[in-house]
Amino acid sequence: MKNLMLVIVSALMVFMSAAVSAADDPSIKDDLRASIQASMNGFIQAQSHDGIYPIFDPVSGKLMKLRLKKLHAGIVKKGAYYVSCADFEDEDGNLVDLDFMVLEREGMLHTQQAVVHKADGRKRPYHLE
Repeated sequence: MKNLMLVIVSALMVFMSAAVSAADDPSIKDDLRASIQASMNGFIQAQSHDGIYPIFDPVSGKLMKLRLKKLHAGIVKKGAYYVSCADFEDEDGNLVDLDFMVLEREGMLHTQQAVVHKADGRKRPYHLE
């Protein structure tokens, strides 16, 4: 019985931590959601060369050379920006999470830039609002 409780508590902790890290605004729906993701993907592809997306990491002082793994489904609004993240892999196989800032202007969505949100297993706070 004690082992069963430990398994249940562990599973709940994993589920809750995943839910907290995957922010999503359910009011951002359908076409808008797809357009935000398309803008991000287009920005990544336009900035990539031979499948490598370069981004300067101000914390390490180095240029990261990343490969896109997947776009996250979650999208939130922070100030004027829609923000969604994507998982990348660096040259050593480490996971790097980038947040992309998407701005709506004159009815068009424009991805402005990426911010390193998580690297070396550590989240990096930033403030957009």
